[in-house]
Amino acid sequence: MRLLLDTHALLWFQAGDRRLSQTARRAIEADDAELLVSAATVWEMAIKASLGRLRLPDPVETYMTRKIAQGYRMLAVSWAHAAKVETLPWHHRDPFDRLLAAQAIAEGCPIVTRDRVFRKYGAEVVW
Repeated sequence: MRLLLDTHALLWFQAGDRRLSQTARRAIEADDAELLVSAATVWEMAIKASLGRLRLPDPVETYMTRKIAQGYRMLAVSWAHAAKVETLPWHHRDPFDRLLAAQAIAEGCPIVTRDRVFRKYGAEVVW
């Protein structure tokens, strides 16, 4: 199953953080899981790291290179994903979450997130 990982889900899974739900952990660890990381997630991590609001063991580029080597797949932001944002209701103004919601809907894959707002957009959520 293809799963789009919200930023916190990726980071919490990698860190073994107990805030990640057991349902989310099982889905991520499933043998048939194809783990997708949006380019928007990498952008968000880079911004937060540059502001000192996110600390990773490596620079974001190195961190993501290692994740890709571990089997994570990158999901590029296509024009169709970006255009889909226009049709989303304004449940909140976070541009990263709006783009992730658009990607999950356009790609027809669940998003792993604890953020309830994704359900309001009609995205399937795993948590």
